[in-house]
Amino acid sequence: MNDSLDLELEDVSIHINGTSLFSPLALRVRAGETAVVMGPSGSGKSTLLALICGTLSPVFSPRGRVTLRGENLLGLPPEKRRIGILFQDDLLFPHMSVGGNLLFALPPGGSRKYRREKGEAALFEAGLEGFFDRDPATLSGGQRARVAVMRTLLSGPGALLLDEPFSRLDVAMRQSFRAFVFEHVRSRRLPALMVTHDPEDARAAGGPVVVIETLSAEDS
Repeated sequence: MNDSLDLELEDVSIHINGTSLFSPLALRVRAGETAVVMGPSGSGKSTLLALICGTLSPVFSPRGRVTLRGENLLGLPPEKRRIGILFQDDLLFPHMSVGGNLLFALPPGGSRKYRREKGEAALFEAGLEGFFDRDPATLSGGQRARVAVMRTLLSGPGALLLDEPFSRLDVAMRQSFRAFVFEHVRSRRLPALMVTHDPEDARAAGGPVVVIETLSAEDS
């Protein structure tokens, strides 16, 4: 393993029934950078994220290498990969308070006081001071989205995947939340990989952009 914090994809492709979803993909995502993968529905964007985080269905056959900090992730169980992921929906647990959602992500250990302080600090960082005991159902969409980000970051990921996390927000909320996410990527020096259909999301990310297309049977 080397000292690099980068996430690197080396000639990565995903196959089903002998057919490749897309051409082999090579991409290096540097620490603090958000790279973007764009492409039409069905081109394999979300399947690519599933490969990276370790949840790829066994019906698919991957090829190539995915490395983080120089370690090949393929073959590791999801919990060993240290990959955080944000989806279109915030996926907060409705039976837990805001604070309970945050503490769920913390690694085991530490006193109750320590864990509470970590949760409170995360809420302060997100501009949600005093929300620890709130019911998630009482939060606005933007507030819920920020809690979801902080929950993911509290798990201590080495890289972040973004599966169109801005697509269900209105224009004003989308801009502010996008800035919030990208700032945390930069400040924590996380390599981040985002899939999106929105060119404005790609421009705002400011990193390399890769466009993938669905291959025909003749191309595979």
